[in-house]
Amino acid sequence: MDMVANLRAFLGVARFGSFSEAARQLNVVPSVAAKRVTQLEHTVGTQLFERSTRKVALTEAGEKFLGRARSLIADLDDTLTGLRRAGDRLEGRILMMVPTTLHMLVLSDVLGAFLRQHEHITMELALVNRSVNPAEEGFDLAITGHAANSYEGVLDVPLHSFEQVLCASPGYLQRRGTPRQPHDLEGHDGLFFKPLGAAWRFDSEQGQLAVDVRPRLIADDTLTLRAAALAGNGIAMLPRYVSGDAIRAGQLVELLQDYPLPKSWFRAHVTQNRARLARITTLLAWLKTALEKSLPPPQNRG
Repeated sequence: MDMVANLRAFLGVARFGSFSEAARQLNVVPSVAAKRVTQLEHTVGTQLFERSTRKVALTEAGEKFLGRARSLIADLDDTLTGLRRAGDRLEGRILMMVPTTLHMLVLSDVLGAFLRQHEHITMELALVNRSVNPAEEGFDLAITGHAANSYEGVLDVPLHSFEQVLCASPGYLQRRGTPRQPHDLEGHDGLFFKPLGAAWRFDSEQGQLAVDVRPRLIADDTLTLRAAALAGNGIAMLPRYVSGDAIRAGQLVELLQDYPLPKSWFRAHVTQNRARLARITTLLAWLKTALEKSLPPPQNRG
């Protein structure tokens, strides 16, 4: 059977977790999709899916193969698109990973506008709140908002800086007291963003100061941390674009404004062999402009 068709069947089943849904998307019957995946498993010499009457799930080997299969099909589709492209319009598929909160509060509108502008682009998004290697996962790029690893074969593209603030609810501060300097935080409950660890760092004239705080809650989504802070469960370090409305409404109080937190950046990790594609370079420029317009500027602490 056709190896390309087998790979497309594999990717469809991996995406939807279902032979029947993958078959519907591929415009074939489920038995054909299943046969194509079985043929692919025979070719690679290992089982790619665990099958049961209730679900279909990738095996460990399937997980490892998924990124390579995505890349192979993406390269093929790009080649075919290049041959039939009309004029200079952007065409093709973008596979992209973005943080959940950034997507919900900012990027959903930004990416919607991008797709309206470029009607021949298709996009697949995965919401991921950790540093990931897009090349291994078979994606074109991954957006991250925290200190991230560097990866072989992946370019690191700065997009825009953003400001972090420490904050807590008035009720929490009334019960537990208001910290006046960083070391006062040691007696408080911390609400932590998991990728950054359970310590807060401050810039000072003597260098960077790190303070360990007792974790009350650790989560990989800053909207969850904001909700916990609003409920009075501790002190959170949140991006200003997440906490700003609640601070202006008096629901959260900004703390330790004389002790600046290190600047944070949104960055794009771009798979190197995809970085020069016109649709990727156009998207990166679009994201830089949109983030500059959408994110609040740093507060004047002078």
